[in-house]
Amino acid sequence: MSWLSDDLDDEPEFDESDVRVRPNPKGNRPRTKRRPAHESAEIARVLGVDRGRYAVLVDEDLPTEREVTAARARELRKMPIVTGDRARIVGDTSGREGTLARIVGIEERSSLLRRSADDTDQVERVIVANADQMLVVVAAADPEPRPRLVDRYLVAALDAGIRPLMVVTKTDLADPTGFLEHFAGLDELRVFRSARDEAPLDAIGEALVGHTTVFVGHSGVGKSTLVNALVPTARRATGHVNQVTGRGRHTSSSTVSLRYHGPAGSGWVIDTPGVRSFGLGHVDPDNILRAYPDLLEIAAECPRGCTHLPDAPDCALNEAVAAGTLAPGRLDSLQRLLGTFKDKQDW
Repeated sequence: MSWLSDDLDDEPEFDESDVRVRPNPKGNRPRTKRRPAHESAEIARVLGVDRGRYAVLVDEDLPTEREVTAARARELRKMPIVTGDRARIVGDTSGREGTLARIVGIEERSSLLRRSADDTDQVERVIVANADQMLVVVAAADPEPRPRLVDRYLVAALDAGIRPLMVVTKTDLADPTGFLEHFAGLDELRVFRSARDEAPLDAIGEALVGHTTVFVGHSGVGKSTLVNALVPTARRATGHVNQVTGRGRHTSSSTVSLRYHGPAGSGWVIDTPGVRSFGLGHVDPDNILRAYPDLLEIAAECPRGCTHLPDAPDCALNEAVAAGTLAPGRLDSLQRLLGTFKDKQDW
């Protein structure tokens, strides 16, 4: 074993000065998964977003109320932050020109209005958070009303647990009675009629008091004009309808939250860009039936997996109409909304 002892005697000796550590070229601390708690964060209402900068309202309804510009924290880069959110912000929240706060968290949302690119797309796009009402603006003419698009708005609202309202504009150009018959069975839907010189602003404004109401509508129906009338400081761009295509021009290019002040009180109006389609790939049809409590009770007697459509076998709802114990219009309203999903193979 002498050869082994000789080799061991030749081994070099090491101490702590021989340990090599790769230097940190940025000179900063190693990253950690631990994040600060931000106990001192202030709560702010998100009013809108422009090129990665968020306008937020701090100390809402207090004498110190102020608008602050904020950016999102790095850890929130994958989280959608939308108009209506209640955000936790830190940093310089003074609101002075040139200052920038930081959004470090989002409070729990009471509702989410969403849409998908089309009915087959399961990826949802969050439009607005924490709204409790949706005002659907539709024109009686110029452009012609689209009942199926309105159906989609109503489905999205009911799925989100948001109360639907409707304003029919340009009633001086056409009588909307025939169009409104499509929705006669939807008792939850309150409808306002508006003409060029007879806009029911006081009645609509009264419905906005104490609520956060998101305005939606097809381009060219007069949504931005209505918003400007209710909130004179809004200055939302307005456009016209193309006489060749019959389509409206997109004028509102961003979603923005505006405060409404009226004789009966105040509320929040969220104006959204006009859209020509509204995908519902994210919606659970069961949520639509839950919006009809009286029909939900009857539907409890339906067979498992019943679609509740007119051709559904042994459907308790259809049988109730046939027996005269359920108004046909009420069921027709539900079936129109559920019919939006009839071509979906996975539902």
